[in-house]
Amino acid sequence: MESIWASGSRRRREQPIVAVRAADDAPEPGRLWPTSIPAVAQVLREGIDLAPGVTFLVGENGSGKSTIVEGIAGAYGLSPEGGSRQAMHSTRPTESPLSEWLRLQRGVGADRWGFFLRAETMHSFYTYLEANPSTSGPDVPFHEMSHGESFLALLDSRFDSPGFYCLDEPEAALSFQSTLALIAVLQRIVDDGGQVLCATHSPVLAALPGAHILEVGDWGIRPAEWGDLELVNHWRSFLQDPARYLRHLLD
Repeated sequence: MESIWASGSRRRREQPIVAVRAADDAPEPGRLWPTSIPAVAQVLREGIDLAPGVTFLVGENGSGKSTIVEGIAGAYGLSPEGGSRQAMHSTRPTESPLSEWLRLQRGVGADRWGFFLRAETMHSFYTYLEANPSTSGPDVPFHEMSHGESFLALLDSRFDSPGFYCLDEPEAALSFQSTLALIAVLQRIVDDGGQVLCATHSPVLAALPGAHILEVGDWGIRPAEWGDLELVNHWRSFLQDPARYLRHLLD
């Protein structure tokens, strides 16, 4: 672990979350969902260390990356339907019990602010904000914007402190150019001392320089380099020869 002291006598803050471990009463991995997912089972058996800066979880649908991000966000105290630690909205709870089975090792001197951006529940979160306006002034009119515009406005208005940010497939609402704008936001958070955990299917987003990448699949969780990701190789092959892929689907 890095020293908490920088040069001279100035104290250095650690990242908000240093490590994630199973709670003492967490179940043993088995057939019960979500412990039956290899990546979740590995987290419960071995835990997971989170580096400073940005960590991407990359994998196929059903691999467990969103379940892990949701579980860590919940263990941090964030609303499972998105928002900050103060957000109290709930529509139809669908989250797994993973957050109750995790314990977080928090960084020394780290900022406690956090935010969970979950693409599939943002519409209900915007409605919650309208019904519970801030006392500091009018909020952004999210419902009056396109899906992508509202995401970018949320980034501008909420991603402004060096805290802990969980994102679940944020690229779902974003164009190529808007995804590049998100990369700039993530880099700003890192430069300010914040930490990001993001589940993504986007090879563009995962290309953020200096990011840590964990590939999730039948094997569990493994560190990976961007150029070695199955995701990147599939996209590279498809863009080089889309007809080769489409022939098998359309013939």
